Amino acid sequence: MSLKVKGSVRIRPTLYLSFALAVSSATLSTGAAANQQLMSEVDAQAAEQVSYASFNQWLADFRRYAAQQGISEATLSSAFDGLRYRERVIELDRYQPEFVRTIWQYLDTAVSSTRINNGLEKLAAHRGTAQQMQQRYGVPAEIIVAIWGIESNYGSNFGDFSTLESLATLAYDGRRRDFARGELLAALRIIDQGDIAAEQMKGSWAGAMGHTQFIPSSFEAYAVDGDNDGRRDIWGSIPDVMASTANYLARAGWQAGQPWGTEVNLPDSFNYSQTQRRSSAEWAAQGVRSMKGELPTFDSAAVIVPAGANGPAFMVGPNFRAILRYNNATSYALAVSTLADAIAGRDGIAQPWPRDQAPLTRDDVRTLQQRLNNAGYSVGTADGIMGPNTREGLRAFQRDQGLTPDGFATQALLERLR
Repeated sequence: MSLKVKGSVRIRPTLYLSFALAVSSATLSTGAAANQQLMSEVDAQAAEQVSYASFNQWLADFRRYAAQQGISEATLSSAFDGLRYRERVIELDRYQPEFVRTIWQYLDTAVSSTRINNGLEKLAAHRGTAQQMQQRYGVPAEIIVAIWGIESNYGSNFGDFSTLESLATLAYDGRRRDFARGELLAALRIIDQGDIAAEQMKGSWAGAMGHTQFIPSSFEAYAVDGDNDGRRDIWGSIPDVMASTANYLARAGWQAGQPWGTEVNLPDSFNYSQTQRRSSAEWAAQGVRSMKGELPTFDSAAVIVPAGANGPAFMVGPNFRAILRYNNATSYALAVSTLADAIAGRDGIAQPWPRDQAPLTRDDVRTLQQRLNNAGYSVGTADGIMGPNTREGLRAFQRDQGLTPDGFATQALLERLR
């Protein structure tokens, strides 16, 4: 735990930072690979910086370091003169909602009729640009618009936090300090290169920027000057926004001409414990059938049941995995995919969600994890997050209990574990 701020003085900064954004806010664009180099640049320096008397002392030290890395004095002055520590950033970083939202609750908001209609309007207004980027990068126009819609509600909510203040605050007082330092250095390079002025670099509290929420290292790696004005402007130029988003997905492995996947029917005998990828033909041999004609032809596809055996099932291919590179959450990728389908006039999800299932609280999930561990199903630290280890342990428990091993946590399973 970190000690309270008294004025501008802090006794000891903690190593606290969570870049896992709430899905209701603009979601973080992943840039881990690009950030590795940034982290290596600052690791040695960061290791020496354990405590500071104040944020301003830390900032002065980082400013000297940034100058050593080649950032110009003009950029440093525009970026750091008057820069503030933002307690609100830390409050948001530490916030955890009591309830874990179910996937259908998330999709009800993310793929609402309002968001679909707004997406149709945005695509109509920028159809030429979207189609140009589709031709250039192979990513469908409706996918580009859907990413835009999910990330910032088409630019209406990409955040008004200073990216520099957010990252500096998180780097000073964060649990992933080195990551935030690397992103802050990348942000300074972006300003130094003339893409955006320091005072105009705005975004979420966690440092994700612009209409489609690139973190600075992702911006450096994937942002594109779509309107050929010499700057990469993901804050004000829709051609730059669309080109950058499409380039990101293309670089993430998007396969032109392929769908993201399809909703499927599974046979009664389906083995839900399968987590490996198979070809479409192999899934078909197990009795997997598309609900919308023939199965897409995938060399490598997964079958997912995000709400368990009593909810919809999907066979997803490489393009679904490309969306996951943007944000590694099944709910996010399914939201982008189904919003894109709706914008393109394709049918939505046909099978009903198990809406009678009450959501688990984070304390419920922690209890579930603790009891799985106590019963010999090792799932790691009880952190209240339903990650892959927890789902695998839950599947093993379900198998041993003669239940369908779908890895979907319910109140009934929690009671059985008790």
